[in-house]
Amino acid sequence: MFVKTYPEVEADAGVTRQVLSDSPELMVVAFRFKVQGAEGKLHNHPHIQSTYVESGKFRFTVAGASFEVGPGDSFVIPSQAMHGCECLDPGTLVDTFTPRRDDFL
Repeated sequence: MFVKTYPEVEADAGVTRQVLSDSPELMVVAFRFKVQGAEGKLHNHPHIQSTYVESGKFRFTVAGASFEVGPGDSFVIPSQAMHGCECLDPGTLVDTFTPRRDDFL
């Protein structure tokens, strides 16, 4: 088994990103929101994304629909869907992407 450690990097103000594991077909990434009000700005990408809320509380907007999520919640974001979030209570999101987000390496 090969394990590679990736650094934690600043993604946005109050938000860090750390690749946890990757292969060409799949990537797992932790996004740590350190302060209430930190945002994952609206964006889209060709990857299918699954998000799991490890801790904290967030308001997401996906393809124009808004909803709140908390610990244990998960959902899928389709390819090219505009999405973003606001941190309501600091915590961690664990995202998986297929295929891998090469821009995160």
